[in-house]
Amino acid sequence: MFPAPVEQLITELSKLPGIGRRSAQRITFFLLRRSRDEAAALAGAIIAIKDKIHFCRQCFNFTEDDLCVFCRDARRDASTICVVEEPSDIIPIEKGGEYRGLYHVLGGALSPLDGVDPEHLRIKELIARVDAGGVTEVILATNPNTTGESTSMFLADALRDKVRVTRLASGLPVGADLEYADEATVSRAMLGRREI
Repeated sequence: MFPAPVEQLITELSKLPGIGRRSAQRITFFLLRRSRDEAAALAGAIIAIKDKIHFCRQCFNFTEDDLCVFCRDARRDASTICVVEEPSDIIPIEKGGEYRGLYHVLGGALSPLDGVDPEHLRIKELIARVDAGGVTEVILATNPNTTGESTSMFLADALRDKVRVTRLASGLPVGADLEYADEATVSRAMLGRREI
């Protein structure tokens, strides 16, 4: 239906998460209306991240350097490590403004049905960081779903005798109406209640 280069771009864009064929077509047509310089800038930015960005050697966050911005920051509390599934999970924690420790990115969550076992994640690297000393607490901040919960339980078992292990609290979000919360969320909120 479209010339081969147009069809190829639509196909490639539709491989992106959250982008279906219709969205890919809209993006393609948008790019066709832009100047060659704008298209080249976009292509250059994509190539630059593939050429320049890699994983931090310590925590496995994205970085241009050997160590990421968090691991290089001497003001951060090196005695606390917050464990997340993906580098993008660091963003909401940082935006919260309460956490000043270091991170460890697992690279996913345990999911035996999908073929993701402990050896596929950066679990042994986390244990090595704890075993190296100086870490007093590991905060498990995996997603509150089945795979995130099973990953947290696995990590808690592996680290329990080595360091204090905590889990992010979960429950009702600020500003939410109780009547719209699901049973699991209300149950978690009830279990995680604290004295005021």
